[in-house]
Amino acid sequence: MKYYSLNHNAPEVSFQEAVIQGLASDKGLYFPSTITPLDPSFFDKIESLSHEEIAFEAIKQFVGDEIPASTLKEIIAETLCFDFPVVKVENGIYSLELFHGPTMAFKDVGARFMSRCLAYFNKDKKEAKNTVLVATSGDTGGAVASGFLGVDGVDVVILYPSGKVSDIQEKQLTTLGQNIKALEVDGVFDDCQDMVKKAFLDETLAHKNLTSANSINIARWLPQMFYFFFAYKALKNQNKPLVFSCPSGNFGNICAGIMAKKLGLPIEHFVASTNVNDTVPRFLENGKYDPKPSKATISNAMDVGNPSNFIRIQELYNNDLKAFEKDFSSYSYTDEETLVALKNIYNTDGYIAEPHGAVGYLGLKKELQKHENAIGIFLETAHPIKFLDVVEPALGITLPIPTQIESVMNKEKVSVKIGTYEELKAFLG
Repeated sequence: MKYYSLNHNAPEVSFQEAVIQGLASDKGLYFPSTITPLDPSFFDKIESLSHEEIAFEAIKQFVGDEIPASTLKEIIAETLCFDFPVVKVENGIYSLELFHGPTMAFKDVGARFMSRCLAYFNKDKKEAKNTVLVATSGDTGGAVASGFLGVDGVDVVILYPSGKVSDIQEKQLTTLGQNIKALEVDGVFDDCQDMVKKAFLDETLAHKNLTSANSINIARWLPQMFYFFFAYKALKNQNKPLVFSCPSGNFGNICAGIMAKKLGLPIEHFVASTNVNDTVPRFLENGKYDPKPSKATISNAMDVGNPSNFIRIQELYNNDLKAFEKDFSSYSYTDEETLVALKNIYNTDGYIAEPHGAVGYLGLKKELQKHENAIGIFLETAHPIKFLDVVEPALGITLPIPTQIESVMNKEKVSVKIGTYEELKAFLG
């Protein structure tokens, strides 16, 4: 499998090169040169397949022969070592819970898959290490820190916006030590992401062998397809169209869902549910892509003003806006609407959502008005405990602390404060 840059001014590369480079030399995101739909018989028998078997069939064409099938199956088994339950919330509406991994966020899947791919590619290398450079608006940092902890030949440097991630999220990315370093940036997520992109293109840092573990990296992004296959397997016997609502920040999850549809997964419609960072909803209203600086919200992992993966979605539809709109809607919601949704979900159904899931629920409810006979699934992308400052007062409850979180709560935060790209560059050396 070859990958090309979406800026179309860089050489095609292999899966291995795309994973290691992260971003193409022309600043473009990598995209697979071909997408071959799976045989219809795969979907006919999907209920009889394990999660590992489903994931292997979904991703093997994108890896090609660069990782042996037996090794790829081992990587997948280590990646998917936790559950992905589909939980009924109310009639016709389900939550797809993606927070049962080690850091209790959906990004555990992509981070674990990518770290193991990188470890395989590094296994025979004796030269300099790779440095994984990653920006986080919340959960990416913790997932990457956990997924790469102790991986031979890889150093990890995580940039996060000071004061704009939850206390638990901060603990998860600043307390592990070993090969994990955290940089606390005076700014917002977009500032962190801009610094990361600039570093990739800085030739004076070539000796650091930089790569990214944000969803711009294909090995972080592509495994997110798996969730949609698992939900289809769980709900297939209901014989109803499926509408998926994804809380959307950098648009990696929903882009992976569209990729799953291109592989043949029967999904009727996608909803990108956003907070007030509404670049994509505005684009669908007026046809103009006009990114704006991000604003801080209670659904902080979606505080993204210029979502990186939207260009991949456009590529998946060959920039055909009409075809895109047939499959895709996007709605934005305020913090006040999000809090009302949290309370309504809990008071009606006893289900404890968190701010991102609540935004996904709101978008789903709106879209289902157009799909009378459909089942709706909203993605619960992180455990409510990660947002206890919002969830507990909103619902008037005290959340028990899961063991995954308890293990980091009493550890000491270690971070380095920076404010400029020059400071990042000096830190990287």
